[in-house]
Amino acid sequence: MDIPLSRYQNMSLDQIQSNCGFPHSFSVDEILREKPFSRRLFPFNRRKRRAPFSQIRCSSLEQGLQPRPKPKPSTIELSVGKEVKVNETQLRKPSSELCGQIEKLVFFKRYHEALELFEILELNGAYDMDSETYDALVSALFNYMINSGFDPDEYLRNRVLLMHVKCGMMIDARRLFDEMPEKNILSWNTIIGGLVDAGDYFEAFRLFLMMWQEFSDAGSRMFVAMIRASAGLGLIFAGKQLHSCSLKTGVGGDVFVACALIDMYSKCGSIEDAQCVFDQMPEKTTVGWNSIIAGYALHGYSEEALSMYYEMRDSGIKIDNFTFSMIIRICARLASLEHAKQAHAGLVRHGFGLDIVANTALVDLYSKWGRIEDAKHVFDMMPHKNVISWNALIAGYGNHGRGVEAVEMFERMLHEGMVPNHVTFLAVLSACSYSGLSDRSWEIFESMSRDHKIKPRAMHYACMIELLGREGLLDEAFALIKDAPFKPTVNMWAALLTACRVHKNLELGKFAAEKLYGMGPEKLSNYVVLLNIYNSSGRLEEAAAVIQTLKRRGLRMLPACSWIEIKKQPYCFISGDKCHAQSKEIYQKLDELMLEISKHGYVPQEKFLLPDVDEQEERVLLYHSEKLAIAFGLINTSDWIPLQIVQSHRICGDCHSAIKLIALVTRREIVVRDASRFHHFKDGSCSCGDYW
Repeated sequence: MDIPLSRYQNMSLDQIQSNCGFPHSFSVDEILREKPFSRRLFPFNRRKRRAPFSQIRCSSLEQGLQPRPKPKPSTIELSVGKEVKVNETQLRKPSSELCGQIEKLVFFKRYHEALELFEILELNGAYDMDSETYDALVSALFNYMINSGFDPDEYLRNRVLLMHVKCGMMIDARRLFDEMPEKNILSWNTIIGGLVDAGDYFEAFRLFLMMWQEFSDAGSRMFVAMIRASAGLGLIFAGKQLHSCSLKTGVGGDVFVACALIDMYSKCGSIEDAQCVFDQMPEKTTVGWNSIIAGYALHGYSEEALSMYYEMRDSGIKIDNFTFSMIIRICARLASLEHAKQAHAGLVRHGFGLDIVANTALVDLYSKWGRIEDAKHVFDMMPHKNVISWNALIAGYGNHGRGVEAVEMFERMLHEGMVPNHVTFLAVLSACSYSGLSDRSWEIFESMSRDHKIKPRAMHYACMIELLGREGLLDEAFALIKDAPFKPTVNMWAALLTACRVHKNLELGKFAAEKLYGMGPEKLSNYVVLLNIYNSSGRLEEAAAVIQTLKRRGLRMLPACSWIEIKKQPYCFISGDKCHAQSKEIYQKLDELMLEISKHGYVPQEKFLLPDVDEQEERVLLYHSEKLAIAFGLINTSDWIPLQIVQSHRICGDCHSAIKLIALVTRREIVVRDASRFHHFKDGSCSCGDYW
């Protein structure tokens, strides 16, 4: 039985929920039994939309309309009296049944009732609407207006078009645009901007050309949208054409156009053109500075990006949270803790101490460079955390061989209701692999699809292959590759090849290397690992053949380079380097260290695992670049300061053994980031477990 809508206002929400009426073709009970987002009842939900992240409630929409899977019970012991923090947004709970009833009213063209029910729910204030419901309400509003006999003018049609675009309803927006009797420049701006926001760059270009034929003009807003489209497609030629047109139409000096051009040139690989546009800006805004700094960082010019940041600061321009987030990530790449500390202080000083993006970057920085307790402190002080924040801390524990803590954080994450993603599982599986937590790793791997409806990807399989390789189960690792539900990737074969190198399985290693050659013959590291296998096994002829193959393919093994930052000044070393002003003291210190660690059993390895460097490296075994950098750091820092070293290649076996003992005798923590992973040396051991 249909209930007159005027009676809603005298009902409770539960009564409304149980008494909404619908056409006789469906009984009330039948409709309420339907899932609230049923595709059978509501075909309009097939529309392409782009919902804001803040409105996404659960992943069940993409997973066959299944209820959210419940996580496995946490094994973490929680204090009985511990207060559980609840976000303010959690107090307004979405009601799928009430949302579904609004959508059903819209589907059955009862627009007035849908809008009035929405108003009642808003006045009650106890429920949140989701993106599907807002989608239906937009349709209800427009159709109610049309069905009432009102003929909207050009202004109102543009407003309705904008409303559809803002809600991500691009299929309906395109239909409205095509049906407009008259289109002005605002109409074109709205639909083209919406297409660019939705990532439909080709269609945006098609409409732009149609508009250009009609108007032969465009404002700054249109040029910004199309320059973004050029960046999205990586078409620098189109971007340059738009740049030229913007200058001819007199909007080239517009600050938004200039910022879009900087971003476009950076993403298309021309940082020089980006710098030229930046230099010509009449007024350099915060966004302009951020764009050029991001451009340099994107292309690996970290020192230049940091220098631009200090120019920005000295110019007196306002620095925002995005600036600090970028600089912290740049400092992580440069292993520059001193610069990062200054950025952290500036973040707090400028009022962004609670910014989730910047604080997540800090968690990532501190956890990567051995300051895991500082990372945990920043994490605990964050009032709000997203999945990226959790991922950063879990990965940090894993990088430093603290797999148990990583698993505990993962379980705490589930316990607090945070939904993990594929990066979360990559972080926790890697942590389990690094720490040899075999049983727990398999439990988590199997729970991905079973409990969380996340299909394991190649990267997750690579973690499990590495785990089997660490345990010497090479046949099982090979079987896992063959049984994978997709074609094996480079990372999967590379994980097996590394296991073969460690366990000296020549035949299987050769087979894995051949597979890698077919997938990426130009990748130097694949040849280097096979070279290591042959060299460590005494197969010198095969090793020589690999070197000849490298020369034939034009792949050159370059000298390794290591650098360390002391008092915000970076210092670079190569093997056997004697160009430094303190060379005498460095070599003297290193000789003393070699003598000291020899008392603890160190013997230089003649058949050490070669890094991907040139043949001259072997003649300067005792003076590899990372050893020189460590000696320099010990001379120029206080005894309590950990050392952070960046190595351009994979650390060799001899240096790895030596640094473990150097950390022991000097009682220093030494963090080395090489081409393979982070190595956290402390008290004579390494976080990698001697497997890299």
